[in-house]
Amino acid sequence: MTRPPTAAQRRVIDAADPVTGRLRGTESQLAALVRHGLAFRHPRPPHDHFLTPAGHRAREEATVATVPAPGASAPARESSGVFTARVGGEEAADTGPARVREVHSAWQGLLELRRMTGTGGAMDRPCAWERTHLVQAAALALEAAGLRPAGAGPEGYRVRATPQPEAVAVREPDATALRECAATLEKAGWQVSEHTEPRTGARYLLASPRRS
Repeated sequence: MTRPPTAAQRRVIDAADPVTGRLRGTESQLAALVRHGLAFRHPRPPHDHFLTPAGHRAREEATVATVPAPGASAPARESSGVFTARVGGEEAADTGPARVREVHSAWQGLLELRRMTGTGGAMDRPCAWERTHLVQAAALALEAAGLRPAGAGPEGYRVRATPQPEAVAVREPDATALRECAATLEKAGWQVSEHTEPRTGARYLLASPRRS
């Protein structure tokens, strides 16, 4: 990319689907993004355009997401109405049928993104988007499996960033539920290990996207 996107191209990037990166715009706008390495045209009909990893980074330069600290409240939905997976700690979160449909749609979109960008169409390993959105990706896998994120109280899982590269921490006070989180993430293509907090003795998971 030799120059930043134009205002019109930036609007196309900002309006991309937050999970799959699917783009909507004029042919000239989409072609320009492809030339700059910010998008690619899928070879199969209907030949939709999607953000590349560079396109996702360009999008996030304008809207940097922050991850709440353990125990802090987290927004279940951005003010723009864009879907956001529940990382745990959200207050008054919607759990009705509409939310279930949203989560299912987002998960299916992520699997489709894996298929389109993975080697040989494989869907059993996390894709580039997941590696650059670790907390959201892990939280989506857990929520899509029907596991319960934490609310204002202690019960439920919480997914948080860690200082380790490509690793998130998953905390869940119930031992059985923590094992369910581990099994769910492993099934979704993550490497999972269980650890003990030195100060409190609480068990937690470290999860990283599997590469092979």
